Order: sequence, then C-alpha cells, then structure tokens
Amino acid sequence: MSSNPYKILVIDDNQAVLRTLKLVLGRVFDTVVTVPDPHLIPALLQPGDVDVVLLDMNFDSRRLDGEEGLFWLNQINAMENPPAVVLITAFGDIDLAVRCLQQGAEDFIAKPWENEVLISKLENAIVKHRSRREMATLAAQASSLQDTLAASRQLSLEEMERKHILEAVEQEGGNLVSSANRLGVSRQTLYNKLKKYGVIQ
Repeated sequence: MSSNPYKILVIDDNQAVLRTLKLVLGRVFDTVVTVPDPHLIPALLQPGDVDVVLLDMNFDSRRLDGEEGLFWLNQINAMENPPAVVLITAFGDIDLAVRCLQQGAEDFIAKPWENEVLISKLENAIVKHRSRREMATLAAQASSLQDTLAASRQLSLEEMERKHILEAVEQEGGNLVSSANRLGVSRQTLYNKLKKYGVIQ
C-alpha cells in the first residue's frame, strides 16, 4: 500500500536492479517509472509531474567514473522546474559523492543499498528540493516587490517634483524666467521639465 503520492523515475541500465527497485519503491510511492536508457529523460520529465529521479551514474561498461551520471544530472538541472535527483552507483567514493552534491544532486547512495535508507533518502530529497524551490520562489517574489516599491517611490518623487514646479509657475503668474529663478534652475531646465510632465507641448 502506497504511503505517499510521490512519483519516482528510476533510470538504470541493469534490468534486475530496475525490477528490484520497482518492487521496493512501489510499496511506498504511488508511481514508480523504471527505464534503462537515460536518453528518455527529457521526454519523461516533460509533463513536470516527477518528484524525484533516482539516476544511475554509469551506463557504459567501459566507463565507471560516474561522468555519465553527472552529465545527465546537469541536463536535468538545466530543465525548467527540475525534480530532485538522487544518484546511485556501485562504483562510488567520497570524492564522487561530493561532486554530485556540488553539481546539484540532493543525495547520493551506493549499491548495494539498504531499502529503508534508500526510501528515506528519496523522501528527504523531495522535501529538501521542494523547500529550496519554495524559498527561491519567495526570494523572487520579494525581489519583484522591492522593484515595484522602488518604482513606486520613483514615481512619487516625480509627482512631487511636478507638483512643486507647477506651484512655482502658478505663483509667478506663468512667467518661466521668474519661475526658474524661484526654483533655482535655468529657464531651459524648467522648460524641459514642463515638457517632460506634459504641461507644455
């Protein structure tokens, strides 16, 4: 019986591993999609409904350095609203794990894995990833609000300047020379301001 509504995408070229993970994760997560080819990633992530990708790091038996996994990690992270990524490999070490985290993976796990540890890492990755995205959204909203307030303050300053200029011109009976003297600016500057504010054409 599934205990949460998350959707997991598992990518590993070992069919036995895929079958095992499908069975293990299917008891916990609502949807578990397993595929052997990482080239399917863009299409599978297109709908935007995957919560976390469990990605193997080696697909070519001639290369066991994890570079393929890091390549696909970067491809996923370059997508719009990417899911969380947890990398998994049988040939991992501390240095590789650090590189994974530095390049945007939420976590790293070595084969063979313990089921409880793997499930916990996947669940935590989803929570951390969502929290980070929410914080980024809030930061963007705060920045937008600051820009709006700054624009509003700028507009208010211009409105105050316009009002001040019009009051001076009115007090000087429309005489631009004396109005300019009253404002402490040149006649040309006053003329430009009046034109800017649409007072004169």
